[in-house]
Amino acid sequence: MVLSLVAQEIPQNVNYTQVYSLIDELVGDQIIDMNTAVKPYSRVLIAQKLTEALAKDSLLSKRQHQEIEFYLNDLALECDTIPNNWVQWTNHKTFNLSLAQPSFHYLSPKKNFKLRITPILGMDLIVNKKGMLMNRWYGAELQATIVNHVSIWGSVRDQSYNGTLGLKDKYFETKADKRNGARLAQPLYLNNIPGREYKEANYGGDFSDVRAGISAYTWWGSIGIMKDNIQWGYSPISSNIVSGHAPSVPMVTLNLKPVWWFEFNYYHAWLVSNVLDSANYYIEQERIDETSHQYRQANKFMAANLLTFRPVHHLDLSIGNSIVYAERNVQAAYFIPIAFFKSLDHLMTKGTGTQNQNSQVFFLISTRNLKHLHLYGSIYLDEFRFERLKKSNEQRNPFSYQVGLNLTNWPLKDLSLKAEFTRTNIACYKQSIRELAYTSNSYLMGNYMGDNAQNIYAALEYKPIRGLFFRLSYTNDIKYNSYDYLRRDIIQIISQKPFKDKIYQNNTFAFDALYEIFNNCFAHINLSYNHAQAYAPTSEAIEAEDRGRNTDGTLLAVGNKLEGNELKAYYLNRYCPVFYQGKNITFTAGLTFSF
Repeated sequence: MVLSLVAQEIPQNVNYTQVYSLIDELVGDQIIDMNTAVKPYSRVLIAQKLTEALAKDSLLSKRQHQEIEFYLNDLALECDTIPNNWVQWTNHKTFNLSLAQPSFHYLSPKKNFKLRITPILGMDLIVNKKGMLMNRWYGAELQATIVNHVSIWGSVRDQSYNGTLGLKDKYFETKADKRNGARLAQPLYLNNIPGREYKEANYGGDFSDVRAGISAYTWWGSIGIMKDNIQWGYSPISSNIVSGHAPSVPMVTLNLKPVWWFEFNYYHAWLVSNVLDSANYYIEQERIDETSHQYRQANKFMAANLLTFRPVHHLDLSIGNSIVYAERNVQAAYFIPIAFFKSLDHLMTKGTGTQNQNSQVFFLISTRNLKHLHLYGSIYLDEFRFERLKKSNEQRNPFSYQVGLNLTNWPLKDLSLKAEFTRTNIACYKQSIRELAYTSNSYLMGNYMGDNAQNIYAALEYKPIRGLFFRLSYTNDIKYNSYDYLRRDIIQIISQKPFKDKIYQNNTFAFDALYEIFNNCFAHINLSYNHAQAYAPTSEAIEAEDRGRNTDGTLLAVGNKLEGNELKAYYLNRYCPVFYQGKNITFTAGLTFSF
């Protein structure tokens, strides 16, 4: 099988975790070598690496060999061939229309035009003592490449949550609560369920997701316009740099890889602020003599870059920075890919005495120099001053760190162990100006637990045969005192002892089983036990601490803050969907065609 040297830039959906897991396994076993900090990978990169691994057949187990051949069949166009499917109509050279796997593939005789169309269909049934939810989705995806230098792709997924919630009336107070009870993802919920922007619906939650793009590419890099989720970091669950937890956003992207030891990634994104701009509105004619103002959202943008150096094989060192800004229009300075954005921000804002924009710096390290073992770490600096490192200084720098390991195929083949620890200081990711927060659609773009929190994750995974996957996992999420970012109180806020009073905790034990029947079609089940509970802090409250809110969303004054069971109920409803509150045994079963 021969691959073109040209880098096709159609991204592989990050939700196709099986192929991403195989790539991580092959890199960890030192069969292939690549930078795994930036996702999604392009489909041709995956095809190239799998083909490279297949050429080292003596290093592969029987299961790995079968999995590589299985995934390369799905990547047939990237290999300049037509896939071989189960129920198909094909001439084996230029087209393939199949029912299993459902898809249409076309390859022009000169191989300068490639087209792939796949349907998207899936459903999960989720059941516990609170009731039953049905999550269903459907849509389609199209991918095309033209003259080996242009890629175009697009997909749409219409999704919904609905079902019977509230078997016991005590879980709800109003009809609205019943409708929102099915919404497992909300900006304030401390879980890793992908963020959603819901449409109007009188049941559960209805939403859609469009991912699309166009890119120009060559062997050493690409530039494109796309709408997708980007993940920067090595975490198997939620990176503390860019986790992809928020809904996908449109962006301009740039990738450069001129030599094997250096890679550069950059994007400029149009975020969703969810903040109305009082000076920007339409006038709507309600009646002949009545008009109304329809306010538009405030602008919000983000620029970020990441430079990855490889001093030796299997060792990656990355440094990057980003800025979230909310000017009336995009700023040309932030389209400079290799730039220190905080310095540019000072140039454009300090002279007027206005508040700076929100900038960040981050570092990542990854080593697979010990065969089978991947060790990684990342640090996200929201703000940093050296004097805060002194023991005599009560102030703490707002930052987050994450460390983890992935041990594969040792001491037993087909078995892997993953473990990760994340901890984030007070005020990290937060801002006093809502438009500048490290969020999009109000969902955090970093680790889903937010500030003054920690997360422990451990998993044992077993792959006995091609396509079959088992996982036992444990997740411990803890949230400590919650503070709003009040500008005049920020010194008092970051002088509080971090990780002082526990206010929310969720322990989850889970068993997952998945079997991929044919490419992009799999059945899966999940059985989990979780215990989500809230606590009332015992320390004295400060003005900026969240211990209850007024009806307008502002913090209660110190003398009026909630206590005891009322405060526990407030935290539990704020951080956990009703469906998972308390102790629950939850069973999920589903079938998926594509993603």
